[in-house]
Amino acid sequence: MGKMKEIHLVKRPETTPTNEHIQLVDAETPEQSEGEVLVKPLYISVDPYMRGRMSNTKSYIAPFELNKPLEGGAVAQVVESSHEDLAQGDIVTGMIPWAEQAVVPGDSVRKIDPSLGPLSPTLHVLGMPGLTAYFGLTDIGQPKEGETVVVSGAAGAVGSTVVQIAKIYGCRVVGIAGTEEKIDFLKELGADATINYKTENVKEALKEKCSEGVDVYFDNVGGDISDAVYPLLNKFARIIQCGAIASYNKPGDQGPRMQMHLIKSSALMKGFTVGDYQERFGEGLKRLSTWLQEEKLTYKETVTEGFENVPDAFFGLFKGENIGKQLVKVADPE
Repeated sequence: MGKMKEIHLVKRPETTPTNEHIQLVDAETPEQSEGEVLVKPLYISVDPYMRGRMSNTKSYIAPFELNKPLEGGAVAQVVESSHEDLAQGDIVTGMIPWAEQAVVPGDSVRKIDPSLGPLSPTLHVLGMPGLTAYFGLTDIGQPKEGETVVVSGAAGAVGSTVVQIAKIYGCRVVGIAGTEEKIDFLKELGADATINYKTENVKEALKEKCSEGVDVYFDNVGGDISDAVYPLLNKFARIIQCGAIASYNKPGDQGPRMQMHLIKSSALMKGFTVGDYQERFGEGLKRLSTWLQEEKLTYKETVTEGFENVPDAFFGLFKGENIGKQLVKVADPE
């Protein structure tokens, strides 16, 4: 048995998570049983939804357990295998515990071919965030050519993919983000208009940049930004409720009374998680990889190096530090 490090949830946060809640701890390398594999993470994904799993509340996914490793999407390499379809050295992706080495059921990961290109996009544009953007926008949003699509959190992993897919569908896209660097990125992606919510009056800017109203609102943030969008909804607008990071660390946060806006516009507002579309992941990945090959889709990554920096990378999500997908590079494949 060797020594290694794990990252545990040691206390449930009530507001913003800090080092008091997540800690690096010493552990023994785990042993595997039949059908399991020992893996070493190469890239670890940190995502806003993980904040919900830190609270002990009923949700669409079980909460993290205290004094056990957190887990999330990762690309990993098989160190030892007791699974017939996986061999030492294989590269896999799946939900992996935050540990320098972890044992997972072989059936819970899928093998990826490293010859097809870089490994990291498996965790964003060709993974959960890309699928979230694709199904949320196309299935709930039903974008049509010439419509105005507003995207909040537009420079993040999901938002930046939504901006580009909306452009592929011929929409006029207004992207909202919080730094000039992010605004520049949105312009590179082809956004027709942008709003920096930290330096502009969002309400006034939206009125000006959505002079013909809003047909589709892809909401990654909730909070005050969304309050400013609702009065501009056009007849039969669609609101895709994907995230609400503005409220994740504010227990009991209450927003506007939006029923009147929905009634007046006959708008549809639908919440979802990407798991709702599990049966159709193949279709989504095919579309996304085709667009990537055709250079209709691009991506940006913010990569932090070192396993011990996973918590800081996660905390940075709530300060808006990342552009595109926030990843942590733990190791190179051997």
